[in-house]
Amino acid sequence: MGRSFEELIAEADAVDVSGWDFSWLDGRATEERPPWGYQRLMGERIGRAAMSLDVQTGGGEVLAGVPQRAARGMAATESWPPNLARAQENLRDKGVVVVAAEEASPLPFADGAFDLVTSRHPVTVHWAEVARVLTPGGHYLSQQVGPDSGHEVYDFFLGPRPLGRSGREPEPARAGAEAAGLEVVDLRTAELRMEFLDVGAMVYFLRKVIWFVPDFTVEKYRDRLAALHERIQADGPFVAHSRRFLIEARKPARR
Repeated sequence: MGRSFEELIAEADAVDVSGWDFSWLDGRATEERPPWGYQRLMGERIGRAAMSLDVQTGGGEVLAGVPQRAARGMAATESWPPNLARAQENLRDKGVVVVAAEEASPLPFADGAFDLVTSRHPVTVHWAEVARVLTPGGHYLSQQVGPDSGHEVYDFFLGPRPLGRSGREPEPARAGAEAAGLEVVDLRTAELRMEFLDVGAMVYFLRKVIWFVPDFTVEKYRDRLAALHERIQADGPFVAHSRRFLIEARKPARR
C-alpha cells in the first residue's frame, strides 16, 4: 500500500528547499544529465585558471564538488539570502570568497579581474558585465536552461502555452555574447527526460524551482496536485523533458 496523497504533500511541503542540492529527490524523481558533463568541464577550466568567478552559484554545491582550484584565487556571487548562507558554508573550506550580488546589478569586481567566469543555470546573463570582468583571452563557460524546458509541468498546472517564446533559445545567447565583444567557441544543446514518481517529488520541485509555477503553494494547487497523484497512481511516472545548452565564449586577447 503506497503512501497517501496527504502524507506525500505534507512531507514535501515541510522539507527545506534552500540551496541547489536535489538529493531529497533520490528514488522519487529522475532527470537525464547532459552528455557534456558540465561539472567536469568546469573543473578542467578552473584547474587552468589563475582567478575564477562563479556567478549565481546557488548554494555553491556544484563548485564545491569540483576538486580543482584556481591558482591565485576564486570567488562566487549569489543574490538569494538562503542560498547565500548555504554557499558560504559549502565554499568556506574551499577558499572561495562568496559575495552577495543582485542578479540585475553590475558585478562587484574590477575590470579584467578574472580569466574564467562560470555559471550554471543563470537566471539571466549580463553579457557586458561578463566581458568587463574577464581578462583579455579569458573564458566564460555556462550551462543554461534551454527553450520551453519542462513545459509539460507548466502545462499541467497552468494550461498549455505557445512554445518557442521562452527567451531561452541558444542563438539569442550567442548574439548576446557577440554583442558584448566575446567570441563563441562552443554551443551545444540537449533534450533530457524527467520523471516524477510521486506527487511529493513534484511539490518539492515546484517549491525549489520557482519559475515553473511562480505562484505555487500546496493549498492553491491542491486540486491539480490531487489530479496528478491519481494520474501517477493509474499510469506511472509523470514525464517531462528538460532542455539545456552549453555555451563557452572567449574574450579576444589584446593585439
